Amino acid sequence: MLEDNFLIALDAEDMLKTLGVEHVEIAINLTQATALIAEHRFDFALLDVDLGHETSFDFAAKLVTLGTPFGFVSGYEDNTDFPPSLRGHPRLPKPFNEEMLRDLLTMAPQSGV
Repeated sequence: MLEDNFLIALDAEDMLKTLGVEHVEIAINLTQATALIAEHRFDFALLDVDLGHETSFDFAAKLVTLGTPFGFVSGYEDNTDFPPSLRGHPRLPKPFNEEMLRDLLTMAPQSGV
């Protein structure tokens, strides 16, 4: 999970574990996220779009190249804010709840979440 707000990340981690996800890694910036994908293969990634002074769009493109399914968490309501190649990926609005997160995981391609 790539989320720059650690409290939101911890809350999402709790929700994911309640939904049956056994292991969750949290990255609070692109450097940490890049290190994680260099060391591990993930079944699914949850990406906050707005990371302060940058976005997760370039990182999402890396995940596409690796074949790692992912979804976005975003306050952006307009799909045109997303690069065309990423508009089809599942997205959760902020704030979100456990039911919304479960629905996103259901929509995402599965490789053993």
